[in-house]
Amino acid sequence: MPPRADLTRRAVAEALGTALLLATVVGSGIMAERLAGGNVAIALLANTIATGAALVALILTFGAISGAHFNPAVTLADASQGGLPWREVPAYLMAQVAGAFAGVAVAHVMFGEALFSASRHDRSGLAQLVSEFVATFGLLAVIWGGVRRRAAAVPFAVGAYITAAYWFTSSTSFANPAVTLARAASDTFAGIRPADAPGFIVAQLAGAAAATLVFRWLVPALPRVADRVVDRVVDRVVDRTIPEDVP
Repeated sequence: MPPRADLTRRAVAEALGTALLLATVVGSGIMAERLAGGNVAIALLANTIATGAALVALILTFGAISGAHFNPAVTLADASQGGLPWREVPAYLMAQVAGAFAGVAVAHVMFGEALFSASRHDRSGLAQLVSEFVATFGLLAVIWGGVRRRAAAVPFAVGAYITAAYWFTSSTSFANPAVTLARAASDTFAGIRPADAPGFIVAQLAGAAAATLVFRWLVPALPRVADRVVDRVVDRVVDRTIPEDVP
C-alpha cells in the first residue's frame, strides 16, 4: 500500500465526502417528496435508493484517501481500536460536521430552499432511539466484520445495509451524528427537529460503542485490522485499477 495521505488531505476528503452524502440525502428527499404526489412510501423508496447508491460511490471514491468514515461514530470507534491516532480525531470530526452542513446548504440551494431552516419533523420517542441504536450497531458490525476478511466489499456492504436499515428502523436509520446535526437544519423530508437530535446522537454513539465491544470480544485481533477502516478499505479495488507508478 502507498503511504497514508497527510492529515490535511484526509480531512478534506472527509469533508467533501460527507458534503456529497448530505447533498444526496437531503436533495433526493426534496426531489422525492415533490414528485411522489403525497405517497410517502414512494418518496422514502426514492430517498433510500439514492442514499445507498451514493454511499457505495463515495466510499469507493474517498476510501483509499481517508477511509471514507463520513461519520463521527465510525471515527471514534476506529480510534478506540488504534486504527486512527486520537490526535487526528478532532480534524476528522470537524471535517465531517462542516461537510455535513455544507452538503445540506448545497441541497437547499439546488432546490430553491432557504440556506438553513430548523426542521419541524418530529422524530421523538423510545422507538426512534432504539432504532438509532440498532441502526448504528448494525453499521459498525458490518464495518468491523467486513474489514477483517473482505475489505474490498465494505463499500457495497455498507451501502446495502443502510438501504435496508432505512426500511427496518422506524427512524429511517440516520446512524451518524454529523448527519443528524446537519439534518436538523433542513425543514424538508429528510429533516429532524433540533430537539430530537441529541437523543439520536446519544443512541448512535451507544450503538457504535456496543458493536465495537461485541466485535472486540468476537474478534480478539480486531485492533490489528482496525487501520483498514482508515486506509485499506478499498485497497484491492485500487490495486486492480491504478498502475503502481501513479502516486
